[in-house]
Amino acid sequence: MGRQYFGTDGIRGRVGQQPMTVDFAMRLASAAARVLAPEGGRVMIGKDTRVSGYMFESALEAGFVAAGMDVGLLGPLPTPAIAYLTRESGADLGVVISASHNPFYDNGIKFFDREGAKLSDQLELAIEACLEQPAVTRESTSLGRAKRVDTALEDYQRFCISGLPAGFSLDGMKIVIDCAHGAGYKAGPRVLAALGAEIVPIGCSPNGRNINDGCGSTRPELLQLTVPGVRADLGIALDGDADRLVMVDHQGQLIDGDLLLFILATAWRQSGTLAGPVVGTLMSNLGLELALRERGIGFERASVGDRYVLERLQQTGGILGGETSGHVICLNKTTTGDALIAALQVLAVLRASGRSLAELAAQMPRFPQVLINVPVQGRPQVATPVISAAVSRIEERLGQRGRVVLRPSGTEPVVRVMVEGENPELVRAAASELAEVVRDNGS
Repeated sequence: MGRQYFGTDGIRGRVGQQPMTVDFAMRLASAAARVLAPEGGRVMIGKDTRVSGYMFESALEAGFVAAGMDVGLLGPLPTPAIAYLTRESGADLGVVISASHNPFYDNGIKFFDREGAKLSDQLELAIEACLEQPAVTRESTSLGRAKRVDTALEDYQRFCISGLPAGFSLDGMKIVIDCAHGAGYKAGPRVLAALGAEIVPIGCSPNGRNINDGCGSTRPELLQLTVPGVRADLGIALDGDADRLVMVDHQGQLIDGDLLLFILATAWRQSGTLAGPVVGTLMSNLGLELALRERGIGFERASVGDRYVLERLQQTGGILGGETSGHVICLNKTTTGDALIAALQVLAVLRASGRSLAELAAQMPRFPQVLINVPVQGRPQVATPVISAAVSRIEERLGQRGRVVLRPSGTEPVVRVMVEGENPELVRAAASELAEVVRDNGS
């Protein structure tokens, strides 16, 4: 049975429309309590900076307290901070109110288990099975309690720094950090400043409606202009909930998740700290795979979604994986994708090597890759005879050093059409051709 509400990364949608309503959030909390803590327990709730976060925080708090669970309210914090604080505090589960890189008028809800890991498909199905039941309200003697956790931000900042070598310093470095007016707007600048860097903050003035608006990891153009403009050494961009990272070198060139994986993997291999294969996804650039294998580093692909990267890392004994979009998972440091921790690990490599971000990234050749998001109505159809025939034609043209990936998004009403190969003109033409076929036949 497929999941009705949970997608690739929790539940997400337009605020005020199902499932992102107050009533649904309260029932969701009650259902999660039934499945994950039927005898009561403790839950940690965090959020990003969307104006609707206050509403959903209150609804979830009410549902959990009514179900007999104590609630720790963490306020605006990066998604990975909630994962860490859930595990560290001994809570039974963690909840994040965020729609990540989506506009402010969307929101979402995702869960972590007591180990700080995202829930399995089976647990999400079990929660969905309880959603049709009314929210439970226990007797007064069995109700939970709720309180603010005032030390959450400082605890997370200390955790981020704890993964660095003793005495590590960013003295003498000038860094622009773009927090997308999102959940990392306090933690990001404070961590870098505590390490001695000179900080130029942008995207650090949330007003509830400007999250991801022309800034952050999904819109890095402002960062690319600012870094060379202020003569910074590099730039760091987070997304709205601070689990995605992209960076910018001193020339303003974008360093995406594939390049970040390459930089970390090669450095950790040289230091003897890399374990298992590096895990990417179906969308990872072919250049990453070939460059790693040339250096004797194994590479595997998982389904798109950091949860599937994590599962594959756990299956293979790997410690490093991620997505082109910037989810970078360092399992030797934490349990989930964490933009700040990943950025600090890259900075540690730069300091140890004495080389610039541009120099390290230049060692990985990138294959031309075109990604087109094709809007669709209703449930996408990507395996029709017409679409399958078009894919076969294009794959034949690309040969052995090219790829086609066609997949419905787990977070948006689009089909992602990706074509990759050595010839950029051929790749662009093929992607446009396939996108037209999907547009005409994919709904």
